[in-house]
Amino acid sequence: MLKKSFFGFVKPDFQHESLTRELPELIEIPAPPTATLLLESPFDQIDPDTLKVGDTVQSGQKLVINGNGSDYAIATISGAVSTLSGLTGDFGKSYTAVAIEAAEGEADVVPFEAQAQAPSLEVATGLLKSLPGAPPLQLFQDEEKPIATIVIYCGDSDLLVTTNQFVVRTQMEAIQEGIGIIKSITGVEDVVMAIPGEMMQGYGHIGATVKRVDTAYPAAFPKMIMKSVLGQVVPAGRSCEDLGVCFITAEAVAAVGTAFSRGELPNRKIITVADKVGHLRMVSAVIGTPVGTILDQLDITVEDRDRVIVGGPMTGAAIYSLDHPVTPSTGALLVQAAEDIAYTSNYPCINCGDCVRSCPVNIQVNMLVRYLEAGQYEEAADQYDLYSCIECGLCAYVCVSKIPIFQYIRLGQYELDRMSIVETAND
Repeated sequence: MLKKSFFGFVKPDFQHESLTRELPELIEIPAPPTATLLLESPFDQIDPDTLKVGDTVQSGQKLVINGNGSDYAIATISGAVSTLSGLTGDFGKSYTAVAIEAAEGEADVVPFEAQAQAPSLEVATGLLKSLPGAPPLQLFQDEEKPIATIVIYCGDSDLLVTTNQFVVRTQMEAIQEGIGIIKSITGVEDVVMAIPGEMMQGYGHIGATVKRVDTAYPAAFPKMIMKSVLGQVVPAGRSCEDLGVCFITAEAVAAVGTAFSRGELPNRKIITVADKVGHLRMVSAVIGTPVGTILDQLDITVEDRDRVIVGGPMTGAAIYSLDHPVTPSTGALLVQAAEDIAYTSNYPCINCGDCVRSCPVNIQVNMLVRYLEAGQYEEAADQYDLYSCIECGLCAYVCVSKIPIFQYIRLGQYELDRMSIVETAND
């Protein structure tokens, strides 16, 4: 819901969706005939001795495409590898797509029971990275950035999304189990459970300190929680991990708890789906399921020029194919009708100041975007706080000129990071 002053002198007030009453029905999407898993290594790094077309795999099996095994995926269905291909994501990021064609009849599942009996950080980082919620357990192995505090966020960072709230309401026992496991394997005892205000009751004995988070957007962003809950301001260009704080979603913690309590790696992702009229549904889909399969099961038709977005309306990314698979971090799917897609333009800034008033971190956005439009990324970072942006998208939403400010900011940060990598490689 949007609230705005009649005089227009205050920033818009969005409130997150809240699951404080009756829970929606969870719709279980059948396992797909073909599941596609994405590995973050480029396709040209495949070692044919580790994985090739025709290989038989089992659900729960670890799949690697090169010898070091640092990047991996866990098979979510049993069958045979049907294709290996390259996939280009946002800003040119390269992936390797591993498609598995499901076997007929009952299929064996690789057990996790032996590893579950002796929890360790090595086991967790080597097998749990691609669980639902994508738990970032590899961060605890970085000796240069020791983690002292774990924050479990039990809400959702974008609007319309209720995935983590649903998990909290339905899988609290698994979350409690997961908190104990994560404490044990990481040695971190300071665990904070950040819960939206309306969900505060009933979570007093779970092994974590419970803190309230405001429901106004973008209060759920990690850097906003750092300030409002932990009292720490993350400097420009730094991450929460640099300050010794690791953020994990409630769904990821529940997945860790489920894996160790049941001796089996969970392979289903909870997703909030919003159709063209804004109707929200909760679904459970096997990781690797094509987005089109989920929409077909829900009778959501995608017409020419409609837009399908992975994520929420403020920070999500549009996809160009309904074959795009559900990943461990897919929290929501949003379908927009062509006539409802927000208009963008290259009309010049009129200096109305709405973007400046809306910015939660007080960036002078009207000046920043001028440098970004001109491709002067270093000046944008040095003079107008490009790296202070938390990427909430409010500036683009309120822009009278309909400038795609959010996309300009993401492009600017990407280009600077790419330039830095090139310079480091040439030194």
